[in-house]
Amino acid sequence: MATRRCLQLLIRQSSSLAVSPDPFLKSLKSLSPAFLNSLRTLTSSEDCLPISTKSHSQCLFLSRSFCSKYNSGNGDASSDESEEEFDDGSDDEEDNEGASGVDSGPKSPEDKIKEAADIGYKVIGPLEKSDRVFKPYEPVFAVVQIGSHQFKVSNGDSIFVERLKYCDVNDKLILNKVMMLGSKAKTIIGRPILPDAAVHAVVEEHALDAKVIIFKKKRRKNYRRTRGHRQELTKLRITDIQGIERPDLIDTRKECAAKTADRVGLAAPA
Repeated sequence: MATRRCLQLLIRQSSSLAVSPDPFLKSLKSLSPAFLNSLRTLTSSEDCLPISTKSHSQCLFLSRSFCSKYNSGNGDASSDESEEEFDDGSDDEEDNEGASGVDSGPKSPEDKIKEAADIGYKVIGPLEKSDRVFKPYEPVFAVVQIGSHQFKVSNGDSIFVERLKYCDVNDKLILNKVMMLGSKAKTIIGRPILPDAAVHAVVEEHALDAKVIIFKKKRRKNYRRTRGHRQELTKLRITDIQGIERPDLIDTRKECAAKTADRVGLAAPA
């Protein structure tokens, strides 16, 4: 290796002598072909180009190639910066995801009815003053599904569900996803729903749930966010349950009086 370096240095110096403007150096004789052939055999490698045997008026060119790639921390730093910028953009998208939604445009009445049916309700119309929908308590219960939640209800109960679209306050609804009906006499279980059962309800109000604090943090990013969220809810009043027979209601006073009379008759001496 040392000999090769010396020969390469000699070739470079000879090329510099050939292109030098000094007349003394130009007066030197050119290298002999035999000497150049010996140099070619000794320095035969990929780093050296073939040496010309022409006069010294032509330059000898040597190729330079770097054996190691140029590596520095700038590329890593730039990649880290781009990654951080990408993360910051994703954070902004997450923050704005709940605030701004994509409007799909106005929907037709058929689309609204279909979407409401998928959730599990149907809007009948507004509640009129002449309607007598509220009834006293009956020993009948139903299990209904609204969205992804299930509720066990009886007439007169109030439940809070996720905000229902396409309905206003005092609108009458039919909850058609009834999964179970029950009374004192029997219980009917659907597979998974009962097609002939229905639960009637009235929309009492649209409200907001209590505030929930959401804390977001990302390590090594100096990212901390504290946000409050209030879920939109709809309050429903159950008015009627249909699809199951009601048991005969007996006046509790008469039943108690009959029981006391029987006890008195049994206790009287013969």
